[in-house]
Amino acid sequence: MPGLLPAGETIPVDGSLPTAALTSVGARGFGVYVHVPFCASRCGYCDFNTYTAAELGGGASREEYADTVLAELALAARVLGENRPSRVDTVFVGGGTPTLLPAADLARILDAIDRTWGLATDAEVTTEANPESVTPRSLAALRAAGYTRISLGMQSASPGVLAILDRRHSAGRAIAAAGEAREAGFDHVNLDLIYGTPGESAADFAASLDEVVAAGVDHVSAYSLIVEEGTRLAAQVRRGEVAQPCDDVAADRYLAAEAALDAAGFSWYEVSNWSRTPAARCRHNLLYWTGGNWWGLGPGAHSHVGGVRWWNVKHPTAYAQRLAAGASPGLAREVLTADEAYLEDVMLRLRLAAGLPLDVLDPVGRAGADRARAAGLLAEAAYGDGRAVLTLRGRLLADAVVRDLLG
Repeated sequence: MPGLLPAGETIPVDGSLPTAALTSVGARGFGVYVHVPFCASRCGYCDFNTYTAAELGGGASREEYADTVLAELALAARVLGENRPSRVDTVFVGGGTPTLLPAADLARILDAIDRTWGLATDAEVTTEANPESVTPRSLAALRAAGYTRISLGMQSASPGVLAILDRRHSAGRAIAAAGEAREAGFDHVNLDLIYGTPGESAADFAASLDEVVAAGVDHVSAYSLIVEEGTRLAAQVRRGEVAQPCDDVAADRYLAAEAALDAAGFSWYEVSNWSRTPAARCRHNLLYWTGGNWWGLGPGAHSHVGGVRWWNVKHPTAYAQRLAAGASPGLAREVLTADEAYLEDVMLRLRLAAGLPLDVLDPVGRAGADRARAAGLLAEAAYGDGRAVLTLRGRLLADAVVRDLLG
């Protein structure tokens, strides 16, 4: 089943955390993630924790959602107490489609986070959006509320590819929305692409890259299409209505993305992410990738504080009911062992252009790194400086390199 959560251990009703976890709050930065689970329609490839109005069946109110999130924020403030972070470095509102909520609600949530813990003066505040879910007026309102960054789900410039992906926006709408965001004063604008969709030609993807570059955005994310079990796309593939995505085609598309974006002045900083400048990198995601702490608000949201990771109940109705009863919406949690923390550190930091310090590797990992370097999967110069950094070929085989380093 898609989206199944691990069993974990029971969370106390009040959401309290072990003392050892509380003492390290903010040690590597602190972020807040807000999950907005609403979508106007469900894309066939998506297995995220999202719901259309028909799927909710009246079981949760979009109009009351901001108040429910604020109830969890109040609980989080009680849990962290005097161990509160000194500041919030990043806020990321994801989904779903966050911009289905009124801009005033998104503003109210951000203001409450600021009043609860205090936003850093240079805080990065991101919202995701579908291109058809924003207007110049709503974008101006979000910018005025303090949102500094927007991530738009473009996916493709090809109408045929958008149709296969069940996207509702027109082929040109994402580019127009990016321009509107820039005019509204957003510091950073990202466009998301998906490559390797069945039926997508090399020319289709090249056209998508051309449009992204011409849009003047300063960040691009590009992900290979993955067919997740339980999705409509998986059923179509199983019935033979849609072809299974091809790994070789996906590799070709990735190389095309790297070539086009590099030529346009973008640099990769994570395997699937490119930015024009270091300042344009997504600091919230970097916090995830480098072991920082964050509190996840919303149904199905994950949190991590001081080596303790937990996740909320998935359904918006169950989430709201728990908070209304004064209880934590947390479903379960796990305390990361030293081995688990090591595994995640290697797996995540190796994907970064900054690389993984070789001195964090155990003997098995160092032997695996030596093999990867000899095979041309790790950069020679960085290796000499004590870091494992993937080459372009290494990025194509990143999962295999990670497996080798972990033994």
